[in-house]
Amino acid sequence: SEHQPALVAIFAALLASLAAGLWNGLLVAGFGIQPIVATLVLMVAGRGIAQLITEGQIINFLDPTMVYVGNGHLFGLPFTLTVVLVTLGITLFVVRGSALGLYIEAVGDNFEASRYSGVNARQVKFFAYMCSGLCAGLAGLVASSNIKSADANNIGLYLELDAILAVVIGGTSLQGGRFYLIGAVVGGLFIQALTTTLYARNVSSDISPVPKAVVIIIVCLFQSETVRNRLLRYVRPLGKILPRPTARRHENMSRITTHDRPER
Repeated sequence: SEHQPALVAIFAALLASLAAGLWNGLLVAGFGIQPIVATLVLMVAGRGIAQLITEGQIINFLDPTMVYVGNGHLFGLPFTLTVVLVTLGITLFVVRGSALGLYIEAVGDNFEASRYSGVNARQVKFFAYMCSGLCAGLAGLVASSNIKSADANNIGLYLELDAILAVVIGGTSLQGGRFYLIGAVVGGLFIQALTTTLYARNVSSDISPVPKAVVIIIVCLFQSETVRNRLLRYVRPLGKILPRPTARRHENMSRITTHDRPER
């Protein structure tokens, strides 16, 4: 078949991303390495391996199947949107329609407590990292198909910052625990809107990560319990000084009902 080489390449890319997720899961769940350290190590090593395979060159392709992944349309919708919706639907079904989502939240909130309660915490972590690697592989396929080339030097650069920012804006704490998939999608849309706005304002791509980093810092500060407690110390005195429109409104409503009450 004429589409066989492209399908083999897609399958190989997804298999490699699954192996990368498995490697991260092995480092974190198997050897107890900090997640941020393990993922950063693989990010640098993975990009280096990709440059080694391509010999530092940008490999262009014009295969219709590969190009369709990032530029095609299905039922009038961009194929990339279809990929996102299908992936989101499967993920929602798995984590909200089964006990697996509860296990993931329990392990993320407290690894030892979930292990003592009978949950195989290591297997749950392995599964989560494998799914994360598979999703990263899908994103890489879409990104490379969009530009019709495999650029190991620049493709996906700073996307890890966008991913973290989307998750944080969506309401998920970086400390683990409960996660919000729809919130992460909304956060991703917000990041894309912010990026598009910066480009529309002729902001250089080298400077665009700065506003994103500022947003991450602000959101993380609001997620901090210490910062929230300090803000409440200033907000509570203001509540005593400012008038209470709710009480006044109830008083006015009681007067109106008293005057409008018919005499017997």
